[in-house]
Amino acid sequence: MNTAANQMCTNRCGATLGTRILVWLTLLSFLCLLTPSLSHSEELRLQGLGIRSRFSGSTVLGDQQPEKFQEYDLAANFGLPWERYSTSGWGAGTRLMASAGMMRGAGKNALVVSLIPELTLGSEDGRFTLDLGAGGALLSRYRFGTQDYGGPFQFALTAGVGFPLYKKLGLGYRFLHYSDAGINGNNTIGADFHMIEFNYRL
Repeated sequence: MNTAANQMCTNRCGATLGTRILVWLTLLSFLCLLTPSLSHSEELRLQGLGIRSRFSGSTVLGDQQPEKFQEYDLAANFGLPWERYSTSGWGAGTRLMASAGMMRGAGKNALVVSLIPELTLGSEDGRFTLDLGAGGALLSRYRFGTQDYGGPFQFALTAGVGFPLYKKLGLGYRFLHYSDAGINGNNTIGADFHMIEFNYRL
């Protein structure tokens, strides 16, 4: 009895901590959108397009996933006004990453769209980048076999790195995590995606 109660407490505490982290990261990301511009440009500008595919990831933040998933999508990166780069061409900026694609698991397909504000570090021309972001994603289906994401809306956390491949083409790695942060109960399970990206800088 005590063991079961302790386990329930552990699960609830973990879900609460996860919820707080996701909410704070999402709020910080959106604060970047509200920060006054440090550059002369105030327009949302398309920086690049990319295609990406999951190549690994059968765990959710270290825990085994009950179902295996594949994801393929298209992404567009839009530069946001806040940025600061030195005369050497290195610094920090913000951008909005929008994506749409297909996720497949347990023999079922789902449309996935996401919108994630990001903080970027690297070169001003976008050849070398490191990014971190938190936003949201919508799934057309959220039950796949034995795995239940909890609902169509998922918090989305991401981190990525990119480097030049040939002229304006680039290659990158992206980690993407979906979770409802426990808002639909403690029995829901998100997913981790380790993805390879091919990007074209505009």
